[in-house]
Amino acid sequence: MKKKMVLVSACLMGEQVRYDNEILPNLSPALQEWDEQGLIISLCPEVAGGLPIPRPPAEIQGGDGIDVALGTAKVIDINGEDVTSEYFNGAKEALRLVEENGIDYAILKAWSPSCGSKLTYDGSFSDSLKVGQGVTAALLQSKGIQVFNEDEIDLVADLLNG
Repeated sequence: MKKKMVLVSACLMGEQVRYDNEILPNLSPALQEWDEQGLIISLCPEVAGGLPIPRPPAEIQGGDGIDVALGTAKVIDINGEDVTSEYFNGAKEALRLVEENGIDYAILKAWSPSCGSKLTYDGSFSDSLKVGQGVTAALLQSKGIQVFNEDEIDLVADLLNG
């Protein structure tokens, strides 16, 4: 029986990849256990897409990740630079890893313009949220991958154990 693998945002694994160069502590016992069992592949789509650490914060303007994929929205950083191609390239790398490793589930960072699975920042850089997915979350879900955020790790645990 093939073991079930999980794609996890690298920042949730405690890797120093966030836009602000901060490290999120990996406090999830489940993620630690799955990592020790070799069930996790971690990736920061933004870094995989070619963005540096640190980098200016960016938000989706004109829609959400689905709209970015359709070419009707853009990812713009706080300095006004269009970083859409980097975000889309990172999403494609995440999809490549998912397909290459037979991954069915992803746990991605909430609210991120790449990884947000339910909400993202609204594009105004005012800490306001809107309903919608980030670029990577939208691409993965469009290919049938179940995407969760860090508050839903228990749901993934149930799926892995079920």
